[in-house]
Amino acid sequence: MNQSNKNDILKLLGSPSSKSIFDNDLWIYIERKTDPSSLIGFGKEKIILNNVLILEINSMGILEKKEFLDLDDMKDIKFTEQTTENQHKKNTFIYDFLSSMRQKINDPLGKRKRK
Repeated sequence: MNQSNKNDILKLLGSPSSKSIFDNDLWIYIERKTDPSSLIGFGKEKIILNNVLILEINSMGILEKKEFLDLDDMKDIKFTEQTTENQHKKNTFIYDFLSSMRQKINDPLGKRKRK
């Protein structure tokens, strides 16, 4: 580390799946491979590979920190079961728009069952 720069990373890995800018640039590369399960699974896909590479790049464009997460690491992440009630009965245009965008991000091909 502290030797590779943005150009080296782009040459080796290509464009990141996602970028975030805080104090430093955060580049996220996602590799996911699924396999359709048996007929009994009713079309559900089994996740075979789920790798995430997180690269932190400083303001000078030099790789400062890297973190690699695989499928086993993802199982260790705890999510809260709590939900928040919506206190507004009438949805605004912005709420509807953001909900639509969230749905498209979560299910870009429209394969999930709608609730």
